[in-house]
Amino acid sequence: MPADPAPRGGSPGTDLLPGASGGDSGAEAGPGRGTGTGAGTSFGSGIGGRGVRSWAAGVGRPGRRGLAVRGLRALGAAVVLAGSLAVAVRTGTADVGWGGLARAFGVRLGLAVEPLPPLLDSLVWDLRLPRVLMAALVGASLAVCGAVLQAVTRNALADPYLLGVSSGASAGAVTVVVLGVGAGALGVTGGALAGALLAFGALLLLLRRTGLDSVRIVLTGVVVGQLFTALTSLVLMASADADTTRAVTHWLLGSMAPARWDTVAVCALVTPLGLAAAWLCSNALDGLAFGSDTAASLGIGVRRTRLLLLVVTAALTAVAVATVGAIGFVGLIVPHGVRFLAGPRHRVLLPYAALAGAVFLVWTDALARIAFAPREVPVGVITALLGVPLFLLVLRRRGEL
Repeated sequence: MPADPAPRGGSPGTDLLPGASGGDSGAEAGPGRGTGTGAGTSFGSGIGGRGVRSWAAGVGRPGRRGLAVRGLRALGAAVVLAGSLAVAVRTGTADVGWGGLARAFGVRLGLAVEPLPPLLDSLVWDLRLPRVLMAALVGASLAVCGAVLQAVTRNALADPYLLGVSSGASAGAVTVVVLGVGAGALGVTGGALAGALLAFGALLLLLRRTGLDSVRIVLTGVVVGQLFTALTSLVLMASADADTTRAVTHWLLGSMAPARWDTVAVCALVTPLGLAAAWLCSNALDGLAFGSDTAASLGIGVRRTRLLLLVVTAALTAVAVATVGAIGFVGLIVPHGVRFLAGPRHRVLLPYAALAGAVFLVWTDALARIAFAPREVPVGVITALLGVPLFLLVLRRRGEL
């Protein structure tokens, strides 16, 4: 066994993009390259077993100065998020000044301020604020889910929709809207959530005998996603009229317009719990990033941990898609950008990914509202338009393009 050779790229797990060793067992192959399967990526290839154990045990932990710097960075990121939320609430076709915004919040806090006119107050409090908060919660969820799945599957192209949950949610929503199944009891959001859970259940059913290794997760997720996508298209083609098809297509592209306080409350309950569960598995994610064999040698219960993380990411994605539709690229580009700036260790990566995803989607939604005002563009279209060049920029900065 090699005696702690230095990791390629300066730190373990930084080689996130395809091109080196793949597969679950190739990560322990020492300086040589693993055989790979084509779906894996190299997370710290070239590190011997003892080196991985030393790194996982916490060698090189930051001192007090490093912790202070991280604290200041976290505070700065929180300030950026708060400022983004405030600016986004002001942004729209109807102008709301800083004074009006302060008055709207002051009345809710019981301060002795003059209230806004009822129409303007309702615009701020009942429409824009829930929408902006929903964008922040969904952006944080998708970014963290992307980071987690990229480590669990060792696939640099993994995103929150890898498990087929988004396609299941779409099928559930279309079933309610077009066929009227469960319309009175569930509604569109409930139907989408039921479809997402059904898709995830199908994924686990197909994986129950074959195991939870990264390649099977990716391939089975693609199969489940294609199945529910086909069912969605079949229902639309067979039963929907032109107006219904247009409305469903707009929802499938993702929009924050349906956000209300009740849906925000659901996301505000689920999202912090899911993010906390993922963060508590940070050390396990670091181990899984090196492959199943390496993670098992570090004492990580690979199958149990993967199942837990799949459940967490599926729940976060299901709630996000059920409330605002499928919004692409957030879970793909944000983790890569944050990993480039903050490093690969998930204890640091996940909180920063949550903040960056929240800020990114808040600003993207604001742009979707004003780009072609008074007509609103689905936010999924804007994320794709911005995501493609940003992802290419990340690839170029990493020397992969």
